[in-house]
Amino acid sequence: MTTDTPIREKGTADRPAPPASKPFTLARSKRRVQLLVLGFAVILSLFAARLVELQALRAPELATAALQQRIVSQDIPAIRGEITDIKGTPLATSIEVRDITADQTLVEDPTETAAVLAPMLGMSASELEPMLSGDRRFTYVKKATDPQVWRDIQSWRAESDNDSVVLQGIFSERRTVRDYPNGKLASTIVGFTNSEGNGAVGLEAGLNDTLSGTAGTVTYEQSAGGTEIPTSDVQRVDPVSGTDVKLTIDADLQWAAQQAVGNRVRNSGSDFGMVVVLEVGTGRVLAMATAPSFDPLDPSESEPEDWTNKPVTWAMEPGSTSKLMTIAGVLEEGALKPRSQVLVPSGLVRGGKPFKDSSPHGGLNLTLAGVLAESSNIGTILAAEKMGGKKLYRYLKGFGVGEPLGLEYPGTQTGYVPAPKDWSDTSFPTLAFGQGMSMTAMHIANMFATIGNDGVPVQPRLVDSYTSADGVIENTEAVEDERVLSPDTAKTMQRMMQMVVGDGGTAANAKIPGYLMGGKTGTAMRYDETCNCYSGYTASFVGMAPADDPQIVVGAWFDNPRNGYYGGEVAAPVVKRVMTDALALRNVPPTGGKRANFPLKYGG
Repeated sequence: MTTDTPIREKGTADRPAPPASKPFTLARSKRRVQLLVLGFAVILSLFAARLVELQALRAPELATAALQQRIVSQDIPAIRGEITDIKGTPLATSIEVRDITADQTLVEDPTETAAVLAPMLGMSASELEPMLSGDRRFTYVKKATDPQVWRDIQSWRAESDNDSVVLQGIFSERRTVRDYPNGKLASTIVGFTNSEGNGAVGLEAGLNDTLSGTAGTVTYEQSAGGTEIPTSDVQRVDPVSGTDVKLTIDADLQWAAQQAVGNRVRNSGSDFGMVVVLEVGTGRVLAMATAPSFDPLDPSESEPEDWTNKPVTWAMEPGSTSKLMTIAGVLEEGALKPRSQVLVPSGLVRGGKPFKDSSPHGGLNLTLAGVLAESSNIGTILAAEKMGGKKLYRYLKGFGVGEPLGLEYPGTQTGYVPAPKDWSDTSFPTLAFGQGMSMTAMHIANMFATIGNDGVPVQPRLVDSYTSADGVIENTEAVEDERVLSPDTAKTMQRMMQMVVGDGGTAANAKIPGYLMGGKTGTAMRYDETCNCYSGYTASFVGMAPADDPQIVVGAWFDNPRNGYYGGEVAAPVVKRVMTDALALRNVPPTGGKRANFPLKYGG
């Protein structure tokens, strides 16, 4: 029987037959080509559109952005004004330095760069290489280098091959640092600046705005390696230097005062000492020394309390030096005369409190001149009672107690004296001989200068002149306050003060051969804030010469001396030494006048 089904071979399976292929035609080929061309056209149009956007539409924007990446703008620090003494000796000045920095990501070969850079910086390559390795965009390599170091780096770049990248990523920052070329000289007056270049203490702080000036800027293009592109457009705004300040201080006299007070602090075992030198009639502070002092180039090596200018920032009880104000008031009021008799008992009770002199004695028959020469507390109280408390207060204020000095110095104290309405029963007698009130050393020295200036106070001044960046000089002038004493009373006081330095006075060892010397000692009880009590003494002496034509006032104070405590013993020799130097340096000749000779006692 036959069928139409084909006979399968053994082992074969049913599978679909392959589809018949479509015949190739030219039309199909053209469509493929057209699609490819269209695709390429779309891609090219996108590129073209992007190119048009970048080169035509956004070209200025992109060019500006690229330029901004190459533009470097640096501040040009203003040169801080100099501080000099009255003769132009620099006490504080500024010098330009360069801080060498690195962008580690731009340093391609730290080893080779370190080898080239190390000799220029005075460092070893092994020390330098770690500073150049890493991914920090900014790091200091060496601070405060001489500007010549950066010029050497730039010269090496200029002389090397254009393709050299050895010093790529090395940059610099320009700044100035403060220098004190004479070290400790006048350091407690001048002070120092902080790490940011601003005044920290002293005149550097008090005159910071005057000294600082105004910074400038410089803008230029730089290459990837950090060098300035020579053809770039440089825009520069020059800085304005700070104002120079010339002080009234005489550097030579300041040095002599510092040596004298420093030696005496060590020998006397004092906590600290001070010396003030004033020019009578002008108010110029010729010297103002404190010991201990400090090195302004390394102030951290000293205690912060040693940074202070104590003659104007530390107020104390003046003690017997203030008796001049009391005696002057008594004379001005006509209550007593230099030869007037003052019977001084061995003790005195006022307000229920006993008062005595520094050394025990029986009754003394002193003149008013003798009361001053022998520094009698009891005699001064009795003399003050001749004019009364309100008048005493008026003279204390007239001499500047509790009043501003008018001195341009930060932290200056005014001192203190209570108003009569606040007095206790013992205020009047204690104020008469210098307790119960406070004065700075500068206030005390200026009180002596007022007597030396025939009764007219002149405000102390520490700045002699200012010189601006454009060379304009502004001189300071003496500022007089209201007259305190008549010329006759002041002249009488000048003569009576000679008796303090004469035989029988408390400062006989302050005499200067060839000169008439006047002055007053002080041995004040020292108020200790740690115990709110009196503890120890402040020894002082203030001298004036020539006593018959006063030109110079020199005062010395020593806080809590352990080896002796009388002003004539501890302080007078220092005043003698510094006054001798001051008279010589200021070319003050002897007057040739005769020494005053008031009787100190009466009745034999």
